[in-house]
Amino acid sequence: MKLRVGIPKGSLQDATIDLFKNAGYKITTSSRSYFPSIDDPEIECMLIRAQEMARYVESGILDVGITGHDWVVENGSDVIELTELQYAKVTFNKVRWVLAAKQGGEIKSVKDLEGKTIATEVVNLSKKYLAENGVSAKVEYSYGATEVKVPHLADAIIEITETGSSLRANNLEIIDTVLETTTVLIANKATVADLWKKNKVERLIMLLQSALEARNRVGVMLNIKREKLDDVIKLLPPTKVPTISSLMDDDWVDIFVVLRKSVVRDIIPALKDLGAQGIVEFPLSKFIE
Repeated sequence: MKLRVGIPKGSLQDATIDLFKNAGYKITTSSRSYFPSIDDPEIECMLIRAQEMARYVESGILDVGITGHDWVVENGSDVIELTELQYAKVTFNKVRWVLAAKQGGEIKSVKDLEGKTIATEVVNLSKKYLAENGVSAKVEYSYGATEVKVPHLADAIIEITETGSSLRANNLEIIDTVLETTTVLIANKATVADLWKKNKVERLIMLLQSALEARNRVGVMLNIKREKLDDVIKLLPPTKVPTISSLMDDDWVDIFVVLRKSVVRDIIPALKDLGAQGIVEFPLSKFIE
């Protein structure tokens, strides 16, 4: 038995393969094949564009797949979103589909779109959004470069953004948020009903999430005089309990702790001030609480 896994082809492909690598899976692709090899005989991979992933998972061609929550909504697919996978983003901001129009223009709210034309990649999502707001407007599919279509080819656009920089560069302003989205691992309903596949997916999720958690953390090791041990512990975040080991010299101890990268830059100099020696910081491939 094999678990059929959909890997998103395109902008997320390299980041996804890198994530699997950190989770312990080696995926090898070929320019001539849509079926990458993976070093797990119980998994079979297929490259599918994120926009189509939910349809193939829903139909059962794939057991699970990685795509955006937005494409699940756009396709109206009846699948199960098992977990979020926060990766391949520029910032920690939410990725959003937004309504945008010309800066300083006549469109100030969704109500101003009555009888207007909107360009977007997410036609179904946009139509649903307009209907929820009681607005009748023409929605056209955009094949790319959506930002440049205002005001000559469309009155407004519904476009995905993380920082908004591309919109601002094209003299557009955000009018409203249509949908917040993130990358998700989705499953066919029959997959979670199958005990073997369900267990396999749960183990895969654990490893993928542990690889994601490790990206924001590092391991820190150091030697400190035993008399300074309480001072070191006071420096650490209150939820962190370090591993403390005795050394051959009873006056010294060895400390190991996992910390978030954001706090290490402040803690290491403070440790040095306390007389710590042999301070080592190293990356992690996985982290499980």
